[in-house]
Amino acid sequence: MTDITLSNLDKIIIVGYFVIIVLIGVIVTRKTKTGDDLFLAGRSLGWGVIGFSLFASNISSTTLIGLSGQAYMTGISVANYEWMTGVVLVILAIFFIPYYIKSRITTIPEFLEKRFDSRSRKYFSVITIFLSIIVDTAGGLYAGAIVVNVFFPQIPIWQTILVLGIFAGLYTAAGGLKAVVYTDVLQAIILFFGSTILTYLMFSEFGFSWAAVVESVPSDNLSMIRPIDDPALPWLGTLIGVPVLGFYYWATNQYIVQRVLAARDVNHARWGAMLGGLLKLPVLFIMVIPGVMAFTVFPNIDTPDMVFPTMVANILPIGITGIVLAGLISAILSSVDSTLNSASTLITMDFIKPSRPDLTNRDIARIGRWTTLILMVVAAAWAPMIQTFPGMFQYIQESFAYVVPPVVAIFFLGIFWERGNRHAAFWTLAGGHTISATLFILSQLGIWTIHFTITAGMLTLVSVLIFVGVSLLGEKPDPDQVQDILWKPEHSKPTPGTPFYKDYRVHAFILMVLTAWLVISFW
Repeated sequence: MTDITLSNLDKIIIVGYFVIIVLIGVIVTRKTKTGDDLFLAGRSLGWGVIGFSLFASNISSTTLIGLSGQAYMTGISVANYEWMTGVVLVILAIFFIPYYIKSRITTIPEFLEKRFDSRSRKYFSVITIFLSIIVDTAGGLYAGAIVVNVFFPQIPIWQTILVLGIFAGLYTAAGGLKAVVYTDVLQAIILFFGSTILTYLMFSEFGFSWAAVVESVPSDNLSMIRPIDDPALPWLGTLIGVPVLGFYYWATNQYIVQRVLAARDVNHARWGAMLGGLLKLPVLFIMVIPGVMAFTVFPNIDTPDMVFPTMVANILPIGITGIVLAGLISAILSSVDSTLNSASTLITMDFIKPSRPDLTNRDIARIGRWTTLILMVVAAAWAPMIQTFPGMFQYIQESFAYVVPPVVAIFFLGIFWERGNRHAAFWTLAGGHTISATLFILSQLGIWTIHFTITAGMLTLVSVLIFVGVSLLGEKPDPDQVQDILWKPEHSKPTPGTPFYKDYRVHAFILMVLTAWLVISFW
């Protein structure tokens, strides 16, 4: 890898991007006055903004760096997390979005209180806040700082983390979710454009010959479905673990689902979810496969988190480097602003407002802004510690694998099984996480060696058994309390009079066909 100095053109592009972000923040801030404005953009988002924002918030700096790094080390099986998104978003659209929108909740934990009780709400809220700040926000800051350090090695990583965190924190605190999602649309476009250019130039290293790519890397590295003993992602993990991680992330994670909650109606929420799933399919080609190509082009990279920075620093010409780095900055800010806003929403609405019901909307907005800034400081302080983990993507996925199974169990059973009661929900969370913590410690000691994705599936089954057992041994829930939340087939139907081309079920079918084609093609 050679040293890189940014050209003046590259610097102008990057500075120009920052100026645009600031202008968006200033314009939106003037219209952000209440808590509903700050946290849910006034519940006014259309499907296009929702879809692009879902994509941009997910394809963060951690994803850009993590996907290419993992692909470099183990191949394209890491893309299983990407195509699984479409499957999960279809489930979200059919079974959960009607209740999220109809109940007009502000936070996902609030849904648990409506179905169970306040214990489950607060427990899950704490878990979500922890994951948002320690895993998502801190991971985004660290991943972005790694790439910036390639171009400005004289600046310590912790200083870069601090600057990025302050910038994202300030405009998120000022403009709230509306500022976040509007910049997300811009960020999604830049991410697609920059990643496509990088892929094109990497492919040119092979004379645009796919046969040359196939010949240059280990054969297993171009297969998504791997043997049961595969250390990266065994097929059983793809079957029982990846869906669990995906469901938590896309259907119960506040920082993602907040965009759905902010939809102007159920139709726009569903259309936005389908668009988000569609945008995830090209990720295999423009973000994962370049990492595989780098295995041949840059064979001596020791740290997986350095694969993406190495490609940017050595492949891109003047001007294009600035665009791609602007895309990276987009990714950093998109993930950081989203997680900060969601964590602030949870603290304000799940803990502060219930204890102070006399707060006005303006009071809530003020508290939410200060909470955002405090959380930014916490995330920036933790981010440098992530360098002690083996790889960005593994850090994120393993963290989720041990935490989310009990959550997935109570959401699914809560909406499908009338007999599930409030005590079962709480003890599934508490008991499931006790078992998860034990297995995590054993895995760090080398005693528990089962792959973390398979472990996630096993922990979900254990959580289901806890929930069912406690429910059957305990009281029956009040039918009047649960009837409006339990799923019924008629709730999956679109609004009466919707033409077929606007029917989200048609969109879902097309999305599933495309997903099946992708999986079969790279089986």
